Amino acid sequence: MEFRRDIVAGLVVFLVALPLCLGVALASNAPPFAGLVAGIIGGILVGFASGSQTSVSGPAAGLAAVVAAQILSLGSFEAFLLAVMLAGFIQIGLGYLRMGFIAAFFPSSVIKGLLAAIGVLLILKQIPHVVGRDTDPVGEMAFQQPDKENTFSELLNTFDDLWQGDVAYGTVTIGISSLLLLYVWGKWKRLKHSPVPSSLVVVLFGVGANLLLRHFGLWVIEPSHLVQVDIANSPTEFFQLFKTPDFSQWSNRAIYIAAITIAIVASLETLLNLEAVDKIDPLQRTSPPNRELIAQGLGNIVAGLIGGLPVTSVIVRSSVNINAGNKSKASAIIHGALLLICVALLPHWLNLIPKSCLAAILIFTGYKLASPKLIREMTKAGYPQFVPFLVTVLAIVFTDLLIGVIIGLAISVGFILQSNFRRPIRCVVEKHLNNEVVRIELANTVSFLNRAALDRALNDVPSGGHVLIDAETTDYIDPDVLALIRDYTNVAAPTRSIAVSLVGFRTEYKLHNRTHYIDYSTRELQNELTPQQVLNILKDGYERFRSGENLTRDIHRQIRATASGQHPLAVILSCIDSRTPAEMIFDLGVGDILNVRIAGNVTTEEVIGSLEYSCAVAGAKLILVMGHTRCGAVGATVVWSRDTQKSQDQIVCEHLQGIVREIQHSNETAPQPDEVLAVYIDEVARRNVERTVLQICEQSQTLNRLKEEGRMNVVGAMYDVATGTIAFLP
Repeated sequence: MEFRRDIVAGLVVFLVALPLCLGVALASNAPPFAGLVAGIIGGILVGFASGSQTSVSGPAAGLAAVVAAQILSLGSFEAFLLAVMLAGFIQIGLGYLRMGFIAAFFPSSVIKGLLAAIGVLLILKQIPHVVGRDTDPVGEMAFQQPDKENTFSELLNTFDDLWQGDVAYGTVTIGISSLLLLYVWGKWKRLKHSPVPSSLVVVLFGVGANLLLRHFGLWVIEPSHLVQVDIANSPTEFFQLFKTPDFSQWSNRAIYIAAITIAIVASLETLLNLEAVDKIDPLQRTSPPNRELIAQGLGNIVAGLIGGLPVTSVIVRSSVNINAGNKSKASAIIHGALLLICVALLPHWLNLIPKSCLAAILIFTGYKLASPKLIREMTKAGYPQFVPFLVTVLAIVFTDLLIGVIIGLAISVGFILQSNFRRPIRCVVEKHLNNEVVRIELANTVSFLNRAALDRALNDVPSGGHVLIDAETTDYIDPDVLALIRDYTNVAAPTRSIAVSLVGFRTEYKLHNRTHYIDYSTRELQNELTPQQVLNILKDGYERFRSGENLTRDIHRQIRATASGQHPLAVILSCIDSRTPAEMIFDLGVGDILNVRIAGNVTTEEVIGSLEYSCAVAGAKLILVMGHTRCGAVGATVVWSRDTQKSQDQIVCEHLQGIVREIQHSNETAPQPDEVLAVYIDEVARRNVERTVLQICEQSQTLNRLKEEGRMNVVGAMYDVATGTIAFLP
């Protein structure tokens, strides 16, 4: 089934490629047969050697200007063929050097702009051919045309001729009918999903209509509006159409310059088209670019040897291939084989195909490439994506493919440079335990483009402040940037009394990690702070936790620093629930707090003893009782209290009774109905926290004395496990 689809797709591509091969040859001022040779080689040889399942190669309109210029410069087509052959060897070398990686650097906005521009050009360029104005070759795609007109003046002339009655009625009838047939085929569900592609039907319709008009002598289509393939009357004549390179030109320096030019341009166009074709492939397969360069090189060597134009991957033929439903590269090979068979054996039949029906197929292909959906997507993507896309489209339409892409790349690089200049680093002010630190977080790759932004960020650090340069996630730093950091650390920062901390720098950078600020609690800091200041530190940490802007800490340094002792700022009495990790909720480090965790955050003799040790011995300035919503211990107590018998059956843990009794003191109202039970359980949990806060000082004279002396305070808080928010109780 899949091979059948490849056969049909190959046939459709062959029908479209035939006039394109001839048109590109004429636009290049080369023999028409040279375009057909390139199409045959691009289909069969490159098709076999390529790793792409969708790309179709052949003579490219984007190379027409280059080919015409080189033929004129070298003086003969045979000398040009020698340059094409040498270009093939260069391309093979590029492939083995793995230069295909360049394809990865084409921005998607430029690639999509290329696709849309080709679509727009197909529509604009094929409209004259649909209505029988064939003054320029079908494959011509440049803005400035061989007839000295341009894309838009050609359209105006076309409509002017039609207005004045200069109409090729047969051609116009077949062209307009073909467009209508394609439209209906795409809209009618039964036809759309039929195994016969609309393109093939249109070509058969065109041939049939041409024969019918000729039979009745009505609106006879002139040969200039039909496909025109050279007809050889014998095998000898056919083989005489092939050309060979002029090997006497080996010593001509211009040959090598031409070869390098052709190799570079053809390789760039191939890589661009390959990237573009992969994006419109329904199966989203990836084509190997290095293998493609080698395949194109082989094709160009053979093309140079037997008289063909240079070959590249061609977006128009590849798009038709995909739209025709191809499944593998067999369709490209089949299209090349059909070109060979028909050019050699059936040229008379090919010359019955009207150009207008082929132009209709190309117009519909262009519409799919430049679809309104694509334009809407790029509009919604924002200026950094839409502007390079739009510029690429306009530049290609008003120049040619390669110049347009280069302009689009330049605009895209401009946005990248602007983005690197404005947002190459993340700069935040962190409020640590006893000071503020400006943290400059370097990107994954820091190039010389980032130097100006980093210099500006460092200069913005206030005199006497602290700055942390964080390279934890950085894989590469440009030598210019490293020199800037060294100069700032050794010269500028000491002059302005700025302490510079470094973290995450690799050994080879010779910037040793160091920290000049305190990010854990010390005895001096503990003695300086009041209970209210400690509470503010917890609140600040919670705000960082909620916003996701946690402080940068060197955990290993904290472990080493606190190994010989601890100086906690607070003790947190919380539930054992796994959703309430205190250090995480308050964004604290090793040794900053003590934790007492018990189901239901109630007071027992052991809990009070732990709190006394925390404040009277370890020096903590604050006791925070933190309850939480959806508390299992509180919920179980409330549920069990509604049914005494049920509670006796469910309490299977013999040591749980003491905790339940403590929580029961806060469960003072009548049992609540099921629909408000969850809200009531959270209310009991809050009352339990308030009661625990009072119980702490009532049950401990030591803690009460510390509180009265202002050396310690007790506060309560409720943590919402569903939203991650904390409500500090009055």
